[in-house]
Amino acid sequence: MNVIDSSGWLEYFANANNAGFFSKAIQDTSRLVVPTLSLFEVFKRILQLRDENDALLAVATMQQGHVVDLTPSLALAAAKLSTTTKLPMADSIMLATARAYQATLWTQDADFKGHADVQYMVKRQK
Repeated sequence: MNVIDSSGWLEYFANANNAGFFSKAIQDTSRLVVPTLSLFEVFKRILQLRDENDALLAVATMQQGHVVDLTPSLALAAAKLSTTTKLPMADSIMLATARAYQATLWTQDADFKGHADVQYMVKRQK
């Protein structure tokens, strides 16, 4: 199973330098877990940069995976994880979701560097 951090989705949709790093995990929709938080973050950012139509197309693509809500148990697991790892709220929700689904978290967010079950790629600038 795979969870793509919002930074990875945005990289993929922009066809930016690290898009290839994320593409195989994104395109394997049968193994893709999508936290609702990712839908929020990606929709918001694409709406800011482009328009609502592009934002809706992006989240439609994301919803080809298994979308999971932030349940009370996930919220508590994320809070505990945030306390022990010092990860910010959104990052701890992503990692807690990945762990709940025994998934690998794919990211270019340096906050995740060195965490177990994380595939991290340094964000490359143009």
